[in-house]
Amino acid sequence: MTNPSITRRQLLLGACCLSLGVTSCVAANKTDPDAINTEPYPRNAIEALDRLKRGNQRFMAEKSLHAHEKFSWRNLLIETQKPFATVIGCSDSRVPPELIFDVGFGDIFTIRLAGNIIAEDVVGSLQYAGSHLHTPLFVVLGHEGCGAVAATLDAILHHAQEPEHIEYLIKLIKPGLRALDFNQSWENLLHAAVEANVRWSMQQLLVLLEAKRALEERHVVLVGAVYELKTGRIRFLS
Repeated sequence: MTNPSITRRQLLLGACCLSLGVTSCVAANKTDPDAINTEPYPRNAIEALDRLKRGNQRFMAEKSLHAHEKFSWRNLLIETQKPFATVIGCSDSRVPPELIFDVGFGDIFTIRLAGNIIAEDVVGSLQYAGSHLHTPLFVVLGHEGCGAVAATLDAILHHAQEPEHIEYLIKLIKPGLRALDFNQSWENLLHAAVEANVRWSMQQLLVLLEAKRALEERHVVLVGAVYELKTGRIRFLS
């Protein structure tokens, strides 16, 4: 377990020592400590989730720290990385995870695909995050007004046709929306569909043997969340 007194900067410097040798480590230690704004590195998934929540609160309050962006910090990431969370989000330009969680370079491992779907290549990236980066927290992040989810509803309700590769996205999203009440208003339906799609992505991950084993052994925690475009709030699902 990581010592709570060890900051993320010290952890990265230690990793640099292993990969670059003592000379490089001494040079890195000469970095001006005031140039690097750090928070304690999360010791587990609970602390990682708390850090994301605090970051989103700063974002909503327009008090973002914009930490971990200076060259002095980025220089520590040239040879190694140690993100504390993995985020599977949508490609939508209005939902950049690093900004809405108020984190910087090297803090989160981000996988973005329209509709935050779970496709084969996404699973490969998730396995990399778990096996090589050892992030303790995985977040499936959807967002209100998701175009991919809206297109899927349009296909279900009105048999709308999309180009071939968008149809592929729709095909992957459809199963998670089958239990919805399609008689409600469009606004309420889309709201419910976005949340259902997040839960569907989580469900697909939970059936993977490797993920199931990691969750049972409490190596990782998987949570779902929805970003609200109007407020900037990230609503974590129970």
